[in-house]
Amino acid sequence: MSEKNLTSAAGLDGYFKISDRGSTVGREVRGGVVTFFTMAYIVVLNPLILGYAVDADGKFLGGGAEPNIAAIAAGTALVAGVMSILMGAVANFPLAIASGLGLNAFLAFSVATQMTWADAMGLVVIEGVVILVLVLTGFREAVFHAVPKQLKVAISVGIGLFIALIGFVDAGFVQRIPDVANTSVPVQLGQTGQLDGWPVLVFALGLLLLVALWVRKVPGAILITIVVTTVLAIVVEAIGEFGADSPTGWMLTVPSFPDEWSGPDFGTLGEFNLLGGFDRAGVVVALLFVFTLLLADFFDTLGTMTAVGAEAGLLDEDSMPPNTQKILVVDSIAAAAGGLGGVSSNTSYIESASGVGEGARTGLASVVTGLCFLLTIFIAPVVAVIPSEAAVPALVLVGFLMMQQVTDIDWTDLEIALPAFLTIVLMPFTYSISVGIGAGFLTYVLLKLVLGKASQVGPILWVVAGLFVLYFAINPLTDLLT
Repeated sequence: MSEKNLTSAAGLDGYFKISDRGSTVGREVRGGVVTFFTMAYIVVLNPLILGYAVDADGKFLGGGAEPNIAAIAAGTALVAGVMSILMGAVANFPLAIASGLGLNAFLAFSVATQMTWADAMGLVVIEGVVILVLVLTGFREAVFHAVPKQLKVAISVGIGLFIALIGFVDAGFVQRIPDVANTSVPVQLGQTGQLDGWPVLVFALGLLLLVALWVRKVPGAILITIVVTTVLAIVVEAIGEFGADSPTGWMLTVPSFPDEWSGPDFGTLGEFNLLGGFDRAGVVVALLFVFTLLLADFFDTLGTMTAVGAEAGLLDEDSMPPNTQKILVVDSIAAAAGGLGGVSSNTSYIESASGVGEGARTGLASVVTGLCFLLTIFIAPVVAVIPSEAAVPALVLVGFLMMQQVTDIDWTDLEIALPAFLTIVLMPFTYSISVGIGAGFLTYVLLKLVLGKASQVGPILWVVAGLFVLYFAINPLTDLLT
């Protein structure tokens, strides 16, 4: 190795404390690349979740009349790349950042339906600023302790089921029964009660492949599945020409290469209206949306950084990772950055543990992951080729992974089991994350009240419960007052 290379390596070692943490530059680079491959699917999935959902005005993200998948993919990669690099350089922790699954679904199916996409992204920016203030003031401890731990677990489990349902629906595996059918059953298997058509078979094969790779612990299993299944979908479409207009066709995207190849499109950047959501949906509803985003984002980050720190052996005697304050500050900035970039709130990814498993112990790994994301910007148009049938098996798997937390709930304790149950089941059953959270909070407070344990409910939770009462009763109250 030349003297210049030795100096560079020594500089990296000193800045990131690589040797002090028992690692090497090679391990950090390898860990960062592995982390990227295990979470690169978000560049595909985020556009699929956000790109096909219309806002209250019937417009797609970016304000157009047609989905702009490539722009969302480019924005997703850009924000993930910049914020992962910032996490590594500032907090020196092997934690990568990207648009949060669950958060993007909530934004698409609960928030944007009641306002414009720009308004929704404005609420994401506000959420990030609020989290940053909570971190800087130390108020995060009060918020953290306000919500019972098992109720937080229930929220994650419910979001997992919701994400899995979205995956099955977007693949055509689960479909709504036509209104002409004489039945009270709302959904069924496939279009006719049976799996029909090659596209849904592509999804089923992709899901089986992903499960097989995952249980074999193959690095990059999700990304490998998306690539393999997309190639299969392209071949199937080239032979059968199923299109997207028939009941047995592709659900969202026809897998074919675009006629023209263009450079990166950053059409979603800056597409936000900071206070528009309050005018459009009302103050109470907008505040509840902000709180829901804040709750999911804030607590997920605490759990993620602790889990990754434990895997890396970096936790102190209080089970806290090094540079905790810096980690939370960067994560808060990332939440706001996701709104500024028009790609939903960005948050820390538990997939970072895969890089730790490869030896990553410092922020250099996150820098490498971020650089990999930036490189994907130039191939973002390829995302438009990938059909939902090839990508959404990952949603089903992520749903399974989030569902595993259900064992952390004490199902023999009715005071927490009933609120947790309602939180979990109402998210997929109502296709709304906020409904599940609201039902869980209200039931928890009610049970404490009727059992004479109201003193166990903190003031913050009382306020939140009151807001959810207004949320559920907003339409009757509006009719009564007007």
